[in-house]
Amino acid sequence: MEKTNFISENQELEEDIHISCDHSYEADKIAANAFMSRGLKSPPNPEENNASLYDYACCQLGNYDWLKDIEHHCCGEKHLVEVRFKNGNKDFFNLPLSNERYEVGDIVVVEAATGNDIGIVSMTGHQVKLKLKNLDVKAVTRKVYHKARANDIEKWITLVNSENETMMKSRYAAWDLKLNMKVNDVEYQGDGSKAIFYYSADERVDFRELIKILAEKFRIRIEMRQIGVRQEASRLGGIGSCGRELCCSSWLRHFKSVNTGTAKTQQLSLNPQKLAGQCGKLKCCLNYEHEAYIEELKKFPSTQTILYTDKGDAACHKIDIFKKLMWYYYKNDYSHSLYAIPTEKVLEIIAINKKTQKVESLEKYAEINQAKENELEVNIDDLKKIND
Repeated sequence: MEKTNFISENQELEEDIHISCDHSYEADKIAANAFMSRGLKSPPNPEENNASLYDYACCQLGNYDWLKDIEHHCCGEKHLVEVRFKNGNKDFFNLPLSNERYEVGDIVVVEAATGNDIGIVSMTGHQVKLKLKNLDVKAVTRKVYHKARANDIEKWITLVNSENETMMKSRYAAWDLKLNMKVNDVEYQGDGSKAIFYYSADERVDFRELIKILAEKFRIRIEMRQIGVRQEASRLGGIGSCGRELCCSSWLRHFKSVNTGTAKTQQLSLNPQKLAGQCGKLKCCLNYEHEAYIEELKKFPSTQTILYTDKGDAACHKIDIFKKLMWYYYKNDYSHSLYAIPTEKVLEIIAINKKTQKVESLEKYAEINQAKENELEVNIDDLKKIND
C-alpha cells in the first residue's frame, strides 16, 4: 500500500501504514499501558489516590526504600523528594512549605524550565540525602507546586496516550523530508506546552524544516534531542543473549567505550554476531570483567614466546585464563593438534630453553590434546561497524 504524504494531505495515522504481527498476552498488556515507562502498573484514575499504582520494579534504577518501616530517623530530608518522569528521567525538587504529606507514588505538578511538568514521587526521606551526596548535587533549586488535581491528571493522561501517535507522525514527516534520522520516542511536558523528540542519526541532520512542520502540526514548542544507538536500545528494552533484561534498560546509565581489543583480551572469537548486542554495537558486558582479565594475564608468559622441543618449534594458539592453560601447536605439524599445557609447566619449558636446551616434546607436559579448530573468517568491515 502506497504511503501518503501527511504534510500535504494531512492524512490520519491509520491511513498511512498497516502493520500486522502476532502479539502475546504480556506484550498486549504492556502496550496497553502507556504509563509503564513512568513506573505505573496501570493508567491513573483522576478521581482516586494513585500512589498504590507506583511500582519500583517497573522503573529503571528503581529505588526500594529499606527505611520505610522506620517511622522516625534523625537524618531524614523531609523537604526534598526525587520525582520520576518518562524512561528513568529523574530530578530532585523542594517540597512546598505546607503540612501536606508526600509519599512515594504521588503524582505531583513540578516546576519546569518553562511552564510546569507532571511527575511521580519516586523517593523521599533519608534516601534522598544519600543520593544527593552520591551524585554530588550541591543545591536543589526547582520545587514541587502541589499534588496533581483531577484536571491535571486528565490532561496528562490525554498527552501520554497521544505520544505514540505523535512519534509515528513525526517519523513520516522525517521520511517525507528525506532526512537520515529516526525518531525513537516522544515525551510531552505535563502542561502540554512542549514536547521532546528523541532521535538517532549516523551523521549531522538539518531538521529545521522538520521542527517548523511539527510545531505547526501539533501547536507546541519542539525540542530535539539526539541519542546514540545504545541509548535507543535502553529506551526500547529487551532480553539479552544471557536471558536477562538488557543492562541498559534495567540499571546501566553511563556507557563506556567498548572496542574489539576488549574481546581479544578475553580470548573471545571475533564473531560480530556473538559480540554485538541488540543495539548493533559491542556488548557493554565485555567491560565488566576486562580489568580482572588484564590482572590475570600478567601471570601468564607472553603468547609470542616460542617453545623449542626436539619435535619442533611450538607456538601459542590460545589461552584459558580460568583453567590457567596455554594451548600450543607444532609449527611443522600439519595435523593441527593442540596441546594444553599448565602455565607453570610453560614457564618451566621457557626456563629450560633459556639455557639453550630443548625439551623432549609438548606431549610430555600437556594435560589435554585436541584437534585445532578452524579459524573463523572475520570480516573487518563488520568489526568496524560494531566497534565504538
